[in-house]
Amino acid sequence: MNNYTPQEIKEFIPKPLISVIVAVYNGEKTLQRCINSVYNQTYPRKELIIIDGGSTDRSVDILRASDDKITYWKSEPDKGIYHAWNKALDHIQGDWICFLGADDYFWKTDVLERVKEYLVEASNTGIRVVYGQVAEVTIQGEILQILGKPWEKARKQFLQVMAIPHPGLMHHRSLFDLYGKFDEDFHIAGDYEFLLRELKAKKAEFITNIIVTGMQRGGVSSNPKSYLQIFDENTRAQRKNKVSTLIPIQLTRRYVKVILRKFLISLFGDNAIGYFVDFYRLLTGRSRYWTR
Repeated sequence: MNNYTPQEIKEFIPKPLISVIVAVYNGEKTLQRCINSVYNQTYPRKELIIIDGGSTDRSVDILRASDDKITYWKSEPDKGIYHAWNKALDHIQGDWICFLGADDYFWKTDVLERVKEYLVEASNTGIRVVYGQVAEVTIQGEILQILGKPWEKARKQFLQVMAIPHPGLMHHRSLFDLYGKFDEDFHIAGDYEFLLRELKAKKAEFITNIIVTGMQRGGVSSNPKSYLQIFDENTRAQRKNKVSTLIPIQLTRRYVKVILRKFLISLFGDNAIGYFVDFYRLLTGRSRYWTR
């Protein structure tokens, strides 16, 4: 009988190829950090695909200088993030795919090595969506909140809103063979709509105790000015996938909250809305977010 050490046993576990797709437009301030966070991963079976939307800042210079760290990159005008991601899908070889923005980055250098075992187990059980936690951070790197909770808790909420953090999520490539690509008619909720195709009836696997990525605050999906568009696109995604768990009174209440936020922005400006939102967060037992 062979007495293998735990490390030797790990060597027998298959190593799936992980494709990391990054969409960027004028992301010179954070793009290098994103690239380095992928390149510096201790896990060897990875590839990095970057689609630039025709940046007018130094993003393309950064891509050229980092050419040895990138499997494939292209810079040309596109129609938005989902168009960029769809173009990138034509160049992947991986078994699992992770989508990042230029201001996202892998939290630690061993993230993919630790995630790998979950991906292997998910492949063996037929699960095609695996996700971990995401740390939302300020420009200075201060953690604002940790996003991501077990699927048993997130599932019901997911049928209403995007309740799992997309930058910390791995998609099995068979999802795209089965469902096609992202719907480019969406501008904010295209990732939510795509995942609804799978998760309205099936389960996802949550990676416990691992922060997968850091996500810098300031993206369009977290901007109070985008709340109404997010609400509209989420509702459209649910209709498209024949999913609805909200009764009319709940739907009306949520819509009224969105309209109120839009009204406050028009009345007091972009900066003031942060104070109103944070005041509400404090009243409901949560920490400040926009005025830290």
